[in-house]
Amino acid sequence: MAYKSLQEAVEDLERVGRLIRIKEEVDPYLEMASIQLRAYKEGGPAILFENVKGSRFKVLANLYGTMDRCKYLFRETLPKVQNLMSLRGNPMEALKKPVSGVKSGMAALTALPLKLHAKTADYFEEVSLSDLPQIQHWPMDGGAFITLPQVFSENIDKPGVMNGNMGMYRIQLSGNDYLKDQEVGLHYQIHRGIGVHQQLAEKQHRPLKVSIFVGGPPAHSVAAVMPLPEGISELTFAGLLAGRRFRYFYEDGYVISRDADFVITGEVAQGQLKPEGPFGDHLGYYSLTHPFPLLKIHKVLAKKDAIWPFTVVGRPPQEDTSFGDLIHEITAGAISQEIPGVKAVNAVDQAGVHPLLLAIGSERYTPYQKETAPAELLTQANRILGTGQLSLAKYLWITDDPGGQLSVKDIPEFFKHMLERIDFERDLHFQTCTTIDTLDYSGTALNKGSKLILAATGPAIRRLAALIPETLANALQDQQLLQDYPVVLVMPGVLAIEMPAVKEPVRAAQDLAALKELLLNNKDALRGFPMIVLTESASFMGDSLANFLWVTFTRSNPAEDVHGLEETMVNKHWGCKTSIIIDARIKKHHAPALTMDSEVEVNVDKLLQPYKGYFPTTLF
Repeated sequence: MAYKSLQEAVEDLERVGRLIRIKEEVDPYLEMASIQLRAYKEGGPAILFENVKGSRFKVLANLYGTMDRCKYLFRETLPKVQNLMSLRGNPMEALKKPVSGVKSGMAALTALPLKLHAKTADYFEEVSLSDLPQIQHWPMDGGAFITLPQVFSENIDKPGVMNGNMGMYRIQLSGNDYLKDQEVGLHYQIHRGIGVHQQLAEKQHRPLKVSIFVGGPPAHSVAAVMPLPEGISELTFAGLLAGRRFRYFYEDGYVISRDADFVITGEVAQGQLKPEGPFGDHLGYYSLTHPFPLLKIHKVLAKKDAIWPFTVVGRPPQEDTSFGDLIHEITAGAISQEIPGVKAVNAVDQAGVHPLLLAIGSERYTPYQKETAPAELLTQANRILGTGQLSLAKYLWITDDPGGQLSVKDIPEFFKHMLERIDFERDLHFQTCTTIDTLDYSGTALNKGSKLILAATGPAIRRLAALIPETLANALQDQQLLQDYPVVLVMPGVLAIEMPAVKEPVRAAQDLAALKELLLNNKDALRGFPMIVLTESASFMGDSLANFLWVTFTRSNPAEDVHGLEETMVNKHWGCKTSIIIDARIKKHHAPALTMDSEVEVNVDKLLQPYKGYFPTTLF
């Protein structure tokens, strides 16, 4: 169905029982976020808040909360989009199937943005920033944020919407040092299109005009997060997925989305930065306060009966997981077209997406050689780490799959396959002093850290153990250092060992050295355990696969925190003979993990009692 507005989507979802309305007054300070988190956890419906404390606007949550609802929203256009994306990456296929190719070409043509001759007064009223719902998601957040914005900017050297960029970059509405109703914080990560536009504008000493759209047809938000191939604009994709052209016009030099519920326009202040954050982010921790660009507000516009959509990010899975699943649905197979030989990549959601990639490639180099060392896999790994948002990855595990049975989505089986084959003296490849995700605080500074490629191919070289030998357990528990060493089996071949928290680096290094000596004295018992992870709570890590992935890969910086038993160094290539040890304990420079406010949770329990059928397990 081609929704003309967010209101149409709300009415349609309500008609088919996929949306509920909450009429009681809800506080945008923490309460709305708590309800959103519960709704997602329960696989519940979309929620329309009709009575928002401090604002006259209605608020929509959990719109994209399930993959089933996403497919429903785009039920008529999703197949067409998938077809066009596949042809975009494989033009020869279009020549082989000319009828299909023509249909896709016409679909793209009818999705081109439509410029209108209009003015804002025809569709919008002017309001202030403080009129908008001031939603604060987590207790330590620096203020209210926009979490589903469509941020549009143009290339100052190539003006026009087809050369513009529309991305989803968080916006801080209030708090910190921002002048009330005059300024907002603009946070974007490295490798983003708006950063290129800002740099071009600053070189010419010209202002960068930015338009922030909130709401509108659901397809517009999806377009803002899509990793699109070169040559396809976000506005064209928005029209294609919406089944209706993106309508826009210019006023005062700003692009105005005709169908958005809200529009905020302003200029990026040249040479000015202000503290932005903290903000509870998708790795499950706060991103802390840092200087980021400042947007000087020109106008704030709202439609009559406008609806403000929002989401909450936190330790995955959350609603943005649905975005990732939808993107995978749309772009399935695109990675193999972009990087020859790569069959599949999984940015692991439970590990915070960017910290961990699992990939299946091909090993076709020098097939006459008997040695089964990774070769082409390393070429493909470097291509992966140089591709778009995949470049933010911190750990990349890559293997080939001659039998065609392995899946990057089957994480336990993938780890089993890798750990049975990897040679730690040869197959670990570090990249040090490089860029990592802005939101990842495991590195040495903001955006700075290291990467590790783990590549494996060939037949299995070890059998993984599924039971902890008594000799090893007794040795760990008998060792009298700061405390005993509880040990937990996470999965076959992987142990979690509990150690004291890292409070003083010198003492922590001494503890680690003592543990390594103890393990070396029992290395025969470790033959089936090629991977050991250090943590403050071995029971928590062993409790679920999700806990293992989250703790291990969000709390470690490869170059600093990966150690080994019987370490080797040959021609500056580091390796080890027995087991790798990943120190995933929390360090002083790490950001705090996200936790809810207990008093707010009690209030939300009471507020949701009339709706307990939708929240059966999240009420105390």
